[in-house]
Amino acid sequence: MFKKTKEKINSLLGRKKKTDTTQETVITEPIANQSRAKQNRAKADAPKSAEAEAGKSKTRKPRTRRAKADSSKAGGSGKEGSRKEGSRKERAGKDKAGKDSSRKGETRAGKGKPAGKRAQKIKDPEATLEAKRYENPVASRTLILKTITDNGMMTESSVFETLHVRPDQEEGVSRRLAAMVRDGQLIQNRRGGYLPVDEKHFIRGHVIAHAEGYGFLVPDEGGDDLFLSAKQMRGVLHGDRAIVTVSGIDRRGRREGSVISVIERANTTLIGRLFNDDGVVYIVPDNKRITENILIPADKVGTATAGQIVKVEIIHQPTKNRQAVAKVVDVIGEHMAPGMEIEMAIHNHGIPYEFPVEVSKAAAQLGEEVKDKDKQGRLDLRGVALVTIDGEDAKDFDDAVHCEPRDMSKGGWKLTVAIADVAHYVDIGSALDESAYDRATSVYFPGRVVPMLPEEISNGLCSINPDVDRLCMVCEMIINRDGEIESYDFKEAVMRSHARLTYTQVAQALEDEMAREKIAHIYPHIANLYEMYQCLDKARRGRGTIEFDTTETVIEFTHDKRIKSIRPSVRNEAHKIIEECMISANVCAAKFIAKNKLPCLYRVHEDPTNEKIEDLRGTLSDLNLKLGSPSRKIESRDFALLSEEIKGRDDYHMIQTLMLRSMKQAIYKAENSGHFGLALTHYAHFTSPIRRYPDLLVHRALKHIVRKHKKADYLYTQDRMMQIGEHCSNNERRANEATRDAEFALKCEYMLDKIGQDFDAHVSGVVSFGLFVELDEYYVEGLIHITTLPKDYYVFDPKTHLLTGENRGIQFGLNDKVRIRVARVDMDDRKIDFELISEH
Repeated sequence: MFKKTKEKINSLLGRKKKTDTTQETVITEPIANQSRAKQNRAKADAPKSAEAEAGKSKTRKPRTRRAKADSSKAGGSGKEGSRKEGSRKERAGKDKAGKDSSRKGETRAGKGKPAGKRAQKIKDPEATLEAKRYENPVASRTLILKTITDNGMMTESSVFETLHVRPDQEEGVSRRLAAMVRDGQLIQNRRGGYLPVDEKHFIRGHVIAHAEGYGFLVPDEGGDDLFLSAKQMRGVLHGDRAIVTVSGIDRRGRREGSVISVIERANTTLIGRLFNDDGVVYIVPDNKRITENILIPADKVGTATAGQIVKVEIIHQPTKNRQAVAKVVDVIGEHMAPGMEIEMAIHNHGIPYEFPVEVSKAAAQLGEEVKDKDKQGRLDLRGVALVTIDGEDAKDFDDAVHCEPRDMSKGGWKLTVAIADVAHYVDIGSALDESAYDRATSVYFPGRVVPMLPEEISNGLCSINPDVDRLCMVCEMIINRDGEIESYDFKEAVMRSHARLTYTQVAQALEDEMAREKIAHIYPHIANLYEMYQCLDKARRGRGTIEFDTTETVIEFTHDKRIKSIRPSVRNEAHKIIEECMISANVCAAKFIAKNKLPCLYRVHEDPTNEKIEDLRGTLSDLNLKLGSPSRKIESRDFALLSEEIKGRDDYHMIQTLMLRSMKQAIYKAENSGHFGLALTHYAHFTSPIRRYPDLLVHRALKHIVRKHKKADYLYTQDRMMQIGEHCSNNERRANEATRDAEFALKCEYMLDKIGQDFDAHVSGVVSFGLFVELDEYYVEGLIHITTLPKDYYVFDPKTHLLTGENRGIQFGLNDKVRIRVARVDMDDRKIDFELISEH
């Protein structure tokens, strides 16, 4: 079956049989175009084709038309049709990339009308939208894809000719073709021809590499991952986007992939430690998913010396037959220097940490204060006692709240949530917007923030600092005594924060009279917030919201960037008040946009898969527990009820961990499918546009609706929103991985002087090769390898997460209490090894 599929793919692509010993797969032109190409190549006097020139340089100069020839053919009338006709004939005489369209009667790209006759101009279905986006609009992706699909393989010049591209549009169309190749909509062969991706035979996705050398392709369209052998991984790196075809099924029943082409490289720069072995210079990448060393030519080392941590720029990406080659562009610092962990995480994960000059300039030009003209036409809320409630070390304040009771006859409260109006300052398509989109989120490392927007905006003009005027988008809600949102409204407003409060201040004021006196001028509004919160919280529990008891840590540093302490973060009543206020506003935003049917991003948490639920139920049945009813669809309430039932059990944390692992991650999607964890039908992120790009998109949609603009004038399509959602979800994962890596590296360094010491710990993970345990005192995780456990033959059960000795019956499971000794700390590999001393 796979042989026939491969033959069919070769036939579709016109692929030549391999006659050399290389392992690269080459996409060539169809046979008909090959023969034409040979005829044209025989014309030695023909000038170089535009496609060949484009292959050498990404920047193309538009070809100039012969003004005299055009004017003579047009009879001096200047008619556009005559100018285009003359240009097409001129291009036809120069084209040598697979067709001689100047020959009478020959058709373009195998179809269409003879070149000697003027073809009817093709109508672009997205012409209106393109005209709104760009001053000089070009053919849309939809039109280009349809044209190439209809005509078969097309070169760049044949696309220009078929679509009647003007000289001033050529660079734009050329860039769009390159972007479509990058996004996997088209494939470009070695001769410059473009082919549409055949969805039936090719699979687009991004590569996830494993430290052992193999990897997986995660399909863009979802579904099971494709296994990529170490041989297939030679030409790709972790994070690359590629097109693969299914080449077989491995012994485990997994689909195996064969890489057809790499459509986007994820790694242009890397971080690693520099080595020099007898004149052979290379770096060992700090990212353990990149398993091959990167070669550095002797003249590309610069001032770096062996042992230093350096940043390199890849000058030759890897192929199946050659390692990647790079040059040193920066020396990050000495190995083990303070603060190096965060620097390496930033570079390893490709997080943009410097703003381009034009972005910084644009932010500075906005000024430090809100201009009077920008306040005009807005709801004036400066007299409303809105306050911000954040952490002690917060610098960017993007939300403020106020609550007041309604009159006794109506009951309930009016809740006002005001959010910084970032969209007012960040225009669509501006340098600020493009930079924010590229980052998609602020990244919060211990002791350091890499912001999505320049600090002039995030900490200045858009930060809701006390006693200064700020522009905001406000959501006004009426909350009844049952914790239900009876009505809501969105408005553009101007506000002034009446106080900058902290979570600790508010929590203490709710419990202590002396703390209350310190904020006496604002406390009545805090009391209203707390009373309303209690109703919202009751409604939250009533609808079945899932709540897990997890511990997050706070790392405190000394003045020289060394870890002073690691402590658990405290979640008090003030945190819960603000959380409920933000959730309420997010729900209203999602419902308002969905009601008006504008494309937007929703925060979606999809239902667990049936397979995951059945596995979890199997484990729970062994513990005499149940999760919902097998006769109906699983609900959030089922998880909430189980969480309540297991509280107080010795195996509570183990069961909670299994419940967490059965659920999916929340992502951003253009289609609303609800939020399983919060038990909500509509949810979007509205409340943090300073630090999340999806929130900025929500603000733009709300403004479009509030200003009563026509739906047709909205600048985002559903397809574009889907692409943005995937991008933002990926960057959110990237940020989480980077902060996790930095935190663990810092914890490794913290444990260096504790080797040989004993600690109490608990099992946080069970795998086939041992136990992951977390220290109770420091919240640091390490591995007890199976070879250091009491002698026995251990069998791992992935469903129950148990490791059981067959001979002695010794059993280890999640949350088991153990006593361990720190055996080894490896800073290079980010590993901490423990030895088991005893079980509790």
